[in-house]
Amino acid sequence: MASSSSSSPSSSFSSSPPSYSYSSSVIHMDRDHLISILLLLPLESIISFSMTCRRFRLVASSDSLWKEICRRDWGGGVVDALVASLSSQDRREYSWKRLYYRVSQAGLLSCRRLLTKDGISPRPRASHSLNFVSDCLVLFGGGCEGGRHLDDTWVAQIGNGFDRVLSWTLVDSGTPSGRFGHTCTVLGKVLVLFGGINDNGVRQNDTWVGQVTEEGSPVAKISWRLLDLEPVVPPARGAHAACCIEDRQLVIHGGIGLYGLRLNDTWLLDLSESQSARWHQVMNIRPSPPARSGHSINWIGDKRIVLFGGRGSGFEVLNDLWILDIGGDNPKWKELKYDSPNLPDRPLPRVGHSATMMVGGNILIYGGEDSQRHRKDDFWMLNLGSLSRFQTTGLKKYLRRMWKKLEVEGHCPNLRSFHGACTDVSGFHLFVFGGMVDGMVHPSEAFGLRFDGELHLVELVF
Repeated sequence: MASSSSSSPSSSFSSSPPSYSYSSSVIHMDRDHLISILLLLPLESIISFSMTCRRFRLVASSDSLWKEICRRDWGGGVVDALVASLSSQDRREYSWKRLYYRVSQAGLLSCRRLLTKDGISPRPRASHSLNFVSDCLVLFGGGCEGGRHLDDTWVAQIGNGFDRVLSWTLVDSGTPSGRFGHTCTVLGKVLVLFGGINDNGVRQNDTWVGQVTEEGSPVAKISWRLLDLEPVVPPARGAHAACCIEDRQLVIHGGIGLYGLRLNDTWLLDLSESQSARWHQVMNIRPSPPARSGHSINWIGDKRIVLFGGRGSGFEVLNDLWILDIGGDNPKWKELKYDSPNLPDRPLPRVGHSATMMVGGNILIYGGEDSQRHRKDDFWMLNLGSLSRFQTTGLKKYLRRMWKKLEVEGHCPNLRSFHGACTDVSGFHLFVFGGMVDGMVHPSEAFGLRFDGELHLVELVF
């Protein structure tokens, strides 16, 4: 009888955990443990969780949770920089949940021109580099009027109270030779410069590391060091694109090589072990983006990179969007195609634009020029959350949300291309310097170009 009762349906059911035991254990879970679990979930799941009961709603609305969500989605450096900029009273009154939603819905930018102390500033230029590292703006090289390619390095320290005026310093740093069309990328606390084109039109393939130091002086300095990475190095080039992965690896793509040939190759430099740093090529697997120059690439998390725009081998100007995933053994490119040219609104084709990662994990596209050299002054935000969801689901509603054109208030920078742009650690502030702008160089010319030497600050309004 005992054996027959143990095999009965009722005893079989009772031997498994009650259906309510899991939910009961979650209900009695301590707050910190709940928050650690919620941080593993996407935002939509956190919102659904908050609707189940009053206690969960309180946990899911807590400021401590939303501060950690901001840290998870924006990066710890962004949150730390934002907290450091607040007074103690502002910190007590801050709502991280409100800030998160305001940033995600931001559609307005405020622009103003920054003045320089004593009128000292870098000369007007284009195709230079501008970076924010160690609380400093660092500007190097570029081309200027007369066809000269500059080899100067300028540093401007940025503090919480710099306001509208900053001080540029020309530093003697043992710089790389004069060039334009190079890339200079922040990896942790150093700059990594690669390639470019010199006065004689010769393409370069040298790699330099720049380190900002103060050495007890009120004026920051930067020292450059040439890396010996032979025998395998990328072919010489300029007007290529570059980005970093996790502050450890440099990625370069495309550009203009020897004899004006546009390239579509991808190279990776791992600097996590400086003594054994070596270049290696990421082999292209079809399909892959057509060869191009003057485009942009940005790291978007994990081992993924997004590529936008540029000028193709037939001198056509592009606005295609590609994702490169180098996380596995077989790297692959995927183009995000639009079924209809009218769906959705998106940036027009452009080359020589800037593409900068802002707070909220979104990329801000600014400026550039079209195939007729008509320069632009529009700002577009690429929403990486919608991009990832479109990749995963294929739903067109996410495609429609991927691009947003932002409105601008204040002193908007002029139409420009081949300028320099970078954000501070918080990702709320974009600095824009120089570039090619419209204007007559000589009265006899019907139209012309001029090099710009103004510095602009662009801020998200939310």
